Amino acid sequence: MMEKYLVLGNPIEHSQSPFIHQFFSNQTGIHYEYGRLLVPFGEFDKTVSDFFAQGGLGANVTVPFKEEAFRFVDSLTDRAKGCGAVNSIKKLEDGTLLGDNTDGQGLILDLARLDFIVPGKVKSVLVIGAGGATRGILLPLLDYDCDITLTNRTFSKAQQLAEEFSQFGLIRAKPIESVDDRHYDLVINASSSSMTEDLPPVPNSVYGFETACYDLYYQAGITSFLYNALKHGSTQLSDGLGMLVGQAAYAFELWYDFVPDINPVLTLLREKLNQ
Repeated sequence: MMEKYLVLGNPIEHSQSPFIHQFFSNQTGIHYEYGRLLVPFGEFDKTVSDFFAQGGLGANVTVPFKEEAFRFVDSLTDRAKGCGAVNSIKKLEDGTLLGDNTDGQGLILDLARLDFIVPGKVKSVLVIGAGGATRGILLPLLDYDCDITLTNRTFSKAQQLAEEFSQFGLIRAKPIESVDDRHYDLVINASSSSMTEDLPPVPNSVYGFETACYDLYYQAGITSFLYNALKHGSTQLSDGLGMLVGQAAYAFELWYDFVPDINPVLTLLREKLNQ
């Protein structure tokens, strides 16, 4: 029997998840069908219920339904609880739905692949943005012993998030204008600035030769954030395509207890994107 998995979102036609999972299926010899489904706004619960009632076994959830998925599932993994959002769902043997969040683990897998973070070495990380994307990555970064400075256009949002996560490790919030007074090993842009080709309003002094820069957003060519970092001396640069493949690999693990190799599909996806 071909198993049933899909990605749910709105919009969804741009999603690379079916391509990635088709590749994982071929790579591992585990055959499963994986599609994409446009969910009308206001109909998430109904759409997901119908899918699982008709024999669905697992789903990925993308923008803007991750918080709704968090409320919808029957049980949660610790990492999903920690970030208040769900991007992967598994139907358990008793028929209930387990929600997980693999975004942060996907990021860690990619940062490790790039040598942007090294196990056992405390990394000083500046995270820009305090929305849902940030929520998804803080716990795994803190688990990795990163020392995090969080900043956001609206400072109170960063403060609130830092307070919430301070029980898990070293994290502080700073207003945007005062984040330039220390050296960061890594700057992560978790704001949506690159989607509109804007720049996050941090001082350019946060960039430099010793500082790796990672944009959660990805596109063909270089993002506005990475181009600006390059102009100001940073040479280790990456967009979030590897994180996308990484979160898919950990969703695969949730369903099949095995993490596939992300490198081959990442190379293909980059070529496909830049065509």
